[in-house]
Amino acid sequence: MAERFWLETLGCPKNRVDSDKLVGTLALEGYEPADTPEDADLVVVNTCAFIEAARQESIDTILELSDARRDGARLVVTGCMAERYGDELAQSLPEVDLVAPFGVSLLDHVAPAEVAMPGIPVSLTRKSASTGPDSVGQGPLPSFDLLNLPRPAATAPWSYIKVAEGCDRNCGFCAIPSFRGKQRSRSTESILAEADQLGAANGNLKEVVLVAQDLSSFALDRSTGRIEPRIDGPAVGGRRPIVELVAAMSERVAWTRLLYLYPSTLDDALVEAMLATGVPYFDLSLQHVARPLLKRMRRWGEGDRFLERIRTIRQAEPTAAFRSSFIVGYPGETEADHDQLLEWIGEAQLDWVGFFPFSNEVGTYAADLDGQIPEDLVTERLRECTELQDSITAQRRDELIGTRVEVLVDAPGEGRTYREAPEIDGIVVLPDHLPVGSFVDVIVTGADGPDLVAEPANIGHEAAAVR
Repeated sequence: MAERFWLETLGCPKNRVDSDKLVGTLALEGYEPADTPEDADLVVVNTCAFIEAARQESIDTILELSDARRDGARLVVTGCMAERYGDELAQSLPEVDLVAPFGVSLLDHVAPAEVAMPGIPVSLTRKSASTGPDSVGQGPLPSFDLLNLPRPAATAPWSYIKVAEGCDRNCGFCAIPSFRGKQRSRSTESILAEADQLGAANGNLKEVVLVAQDLSSFALDRSTGRIEPRIDGPAVGGRRPIVELVAAMSERVAWTRLLYLYPSTLDDALVEAMLATGVPYFDLSLQHVARPLLKRMRRWGEGDRFLERIRTIRQAEPTAAFRSSFIVGYPGETEADHDQLLEWIGEAQLDWVGFFPFSNEVGTYAADLDGQIPEDLVTERLRECTELQDSITAQRRDELIGTRVEVLVDAPGEGRTYREAPEIDGIVVLPDHLPVGSFVDVIVTGADGPDLVAEPANIGHEAAAVR
């Protein structure tokens, strides 16, 4: 009888892609998915280590799954926490059989249940091999390279595709480059091939969500002495690789969505390419709007520039949707900075915004900055930002009531317009009988916070509304 596995994924969409590739590897090795963690022979936790709250969630999940697993089942921890805190995890969590950082195949080191030996958990250093033909960047790659492993076909009509690993930026609050490394982009050909493998080739995959830590800088790591495009900088000859990738992907799937765009690289060419896909959805990584604070964050831009860019996009496409995220309580954030952020939120009228309290990450530039903000003040500022944005989001959703929109049916009774990124934003509640994977014209009949309620536009002639 084949061994069974359970894989728990925490954190961002990039982790979700890594998990899909682990699933594909496990399937190739003869493992079958278990219905519950209690039924599994192998339990894997793909962890997140971005901020303290994510790390605590990872630890809690590891302990819960350890308690739930049956006798003899092996427990493996992988992902960002395994990479960043491997030795510490191995020493502090005797429940874990293996801590496997990036580049380590867990199957090479976890024995089958019938021969597993009890003992202290193992933390493994990354194995290396020569750079493969599809790899880009300096130095050797891990012998178990998640970025370039195959994946199983998508089970939903949409899928994330990770186009690069790591990041070349040096934001003051972020530790990701320290354990994910420098940016390493895949080839455009391999990304398109993955889309075909996931279901684009046979028409089953309707939406691709491109993800990377710094998506708009895709493939710029392939050249030396590069000039990074800037929305207020000189024109750069030739088409940028991300523009070419978006255009090529949109020929394969109906919707192409981009997540995590650094604002300085959202130039006219990329905006035009995104609008041409029919998914005018802009996920801008802004983090704050007060210029002095952004400089302390080692970030580009300021509020007026951001507003002007949003205005120009809305002029080109009035129905464009916008998402962003902001850090509240970064060291040195003054009341004036906070008030400026609140004023900006009210003026920008973004569809979706996430607010996160500053997390003091060891080894980052911000860790030793003066002006640390008291926790109770951070909590109060978070509340003010969240309440303001919740009212804006609700109003923008209410404005859609009575309009005709196209939705992609993700699951029975649930769909999305281009305004909603999967697993992140609200949903559209639909009749259960609409076929999954179809595009349907619907009339929005109500709104409930971030979610919409809709009915097929052609009642009595629904087939005409479905494609």
